[in-house]
Amino acid sequence: MKLENLKLLKEDMIKNGWTICSFIFTYKRIEYIVLVKRFVGTEKRVNKYALVKLHFIKSKNLDDDLQVEANSSGILIDARQLREYFEIEYNENLGDILQEFIERLGTFIPTSIPSNVSEIEKNAMIQSLSKSDSEDPSKIYCNKVRRNPNNGHRSEFNADKTKLLRPSLYTYFSNDESISFCYYSDERMENDDETILKNFSSR
Repeated sequence: MKLENLKLLKEDMIKNGWTICSFIFTYKRIEYIVLVKRFVGTEKRVNKYALVKLHFIKSKNLDDDLQVEANSSGILIDARQLREYFEIEYNENLGDILQEFIERLGTFIPTSIPSNVSEIEKNAMIQSLSKSDSEDPSKIYCNKVRRNPNNGHRSEFNADKTKLLRPSLYTYFSNDESISFCYYSDERMENDDETILKNFSSR
């Protein structure tokens, strides 16, 4: 099986206009949030054979993470680095063990974007999207929308962040890519949809 589901998952992400999605993976009783990221905007492909980027994050320690490129054949990473992160002991039949790891990972990869994600997965995706958009990850409170100057388009990351944080607000502007959503780190700055729409229409 390997990681064949990655191809179907990526196709579904493109079809539905998402740059990121997530799933949960467990190995040796450790739970990982796995972010699947397409190569768009600032997410650049290093290996020409890479299909997507996988970002592993330990659920119990969000600072303990590993980012790797991957395709349907496996993870594009040095075997030692993979071993050390997932605490795979060195063994004479290491090749078989690493293959078993890839096979196990493959059974967790969905073929389409999961419809229900946990709060911790959602937060991990929002943080990743903010970083990809060169934004402070603490900026999660939407205050307003603005029309981009010079016919500029909002970034894919700004769009996905808003789909996760403010889905109903995103719906209003989903077909107008010249509109970007503005986020702040101060919760007191947050406005509801009605206020944001009213302020935008009065300009």
